[in-house]
Amino acid sequence: MSSKNFETQAIRTQTSKTSYKEHATPLFLTSSFTFDSAQEGEALFNGQADGHIYSRFSNPNVDEFVNKMCLLEQTESGVATATGMAAVFTTFAALLKSGDHIVASKAIFGNSLHILQSILPNYGISHTLVEIDDKEAWQKAVTPQTKLLFVESPSNPTLKIADLSFLGKLSKAHNLIFCIDNCFATPYLQQPVKFGANIIIHSATKYIDGQGRVLGGAILGDKKYVDLCYDFIRRTGASLSPFNAWVLSKSLETLAIRMDRHCENAEALYQFLAQHSDVEKIFYPFDKKSPQYDLAKKQQKLGGGLVGCQIKGGKERGTRFLNALKLHSLTANLGDTRSIATHPASTTHSKLSEAEQLDLGITAGFIRFSVGLEHIDDIIADVAQALENSK
Repeated sequence: MSSKNFETQAIRTQTSKTSYKEHATPLFLTSSFTFDSAQEGEALFNGQADGHIYSRFSNPNVDEFVNKMCLLEQTESGVATATGMAAVFTTFAALLKSGDHIVASKAIFGNSLHILQSILPNYGISHTLVEIDDKEAWQKAVTPQTKLLFVESPSNPTLKIADLSFLGKLSKAHNLIFCIDNCFATPYLQQPVKFGANIIIHSATKYIDGQGRVLGGAILGDKKYVDLCYDFIRRTGASLSPFNAWVLSKSLETLAIRMDRHCENAEALYQFLAQHSDVEKIFYPFDKKSPQYDLAKKQQKLGGGLVGCQIKGGKERGTRFLNALKLHSLTANLGDTRSIATHPASTTHSKLSEAEQLDLGITAGFIRFSVGLEHIDDIIADVAQALENSK
């Protein structure tokens, strides 16, 4: 396939047809693959021949999904994982050793923070947390032991933006691995490899699937690093299932058109919330009043499908607001066709102390919207009535 257009690559990248000449890729639900001879089996195991051995190692459905993701992110290699958190942990575990040091943004998902603070220290791996937009702090935090820079952009849940070009140059200057979680933007809106990223992580559970059906993750980037991650997954078992890979690969066919509508709806909800008297603060990458606006416009194609706001009245008002919603789903997931409202302080980031939450901008009245694909009039009407009925 010669096309380099995103939509065409997402749709037309497929496994080779079988003898049945199917139009859509079939499911390869098999734990293992057979060999035509003992010699072939030996050649496959010692790397002298290409082919599938065992679905924990590789599978046609998983390969198709990974190949698409590499094309869309414009990386030279990739590997799939069972979940997004498996992708995060695998990256750290495969690329770091005792004595190594990580510099990471404070503005990251609660479970990623837990890995840094509570799991990696058991293996002798230390870290320093810095403000996502404090360039001087990033520079000062680098030590001779630093091996990796880690960031989410936009971040979870307050949608802060990192200067990817700056981090790319910083990592190159100190020979560091620049790793970014690109889950919120997806490769359709942002391709971090263009800014110097070495490893791009995805929770494919979110927008890649797009319908809240399956779990999955991906690690994409420089082959020398991805190979280490692949070997770790092959031996420890955090592999993506063939069925989930099949679902995710089919989902990629509609990623572009879905993200266009997610972003369109999110922009409209942002406009509504920004003018509402009961909203104290707005969180949106393309908020023109935000100091991050120019940077977000430089790095992202569109503003994304997430909008956050701080509602007057704290947790009590926030609770009443959530309970008053009729259309929105109350769940900790995001990136679904269905609009979702989440209260991070009591759910996704509830393990953090109140001080830690406030340090990240997560107040008791903060609500994160994952804006879905319903008609925008219905989405806004539901938020409007919930704001009115929660007073």
